[in-house]
Amino acid sequence: MKDKESLHLKVQDLCNCFATTDPLKEMSIVKNGADKQEAALKWLALAALHGVNNNAEQISITKSDDGKVAVTAEYRKTDLPSPGSEVAEKIFESLIGITYLEGGEGKTRLALGIRDSSIDLSIKMKSRDGGKKVTIRFQ
Repeated sequence: MKDKESLHLKVQDLCNCFATTDPLKEMSIVKNGADKQEAALKWLALAALHGVNNNAEQISITKSDDGKVAVTAEYRKTDLPSPGSEVAEKIFESLIGITYLEGGEGKTRLALGIRDSSIDLSIKMKSRDGGKKVTIRFQ
């Protein structure tokens, strides 16, 4: 069994690794990665970086019961690159592992270190009609 606590550290490491890249460009190719778990953690790091860099209020990822994935950011209503269905499922699993939200539903805070500073994110997860949604709210 993998150590779930290390997922949080891995996301922070990836934030540091990709801090000087274009998060949107990297997000658009993340679904092509062979390791879907690694791709999910990379996507979470890139979403955090994109949100911080662009003063986003929140970023949401929604997966419907038919597997369709949509990602939106609110700073101005816009769609972001989708990580694809397989990576999206790993994103949901990773966030459950990081936040320990029982049943994959609820709200919690997540402190995320990025280089020499940190940010507090609000994570909200919910399921409805066979679909799932995660919202990352930036302070």
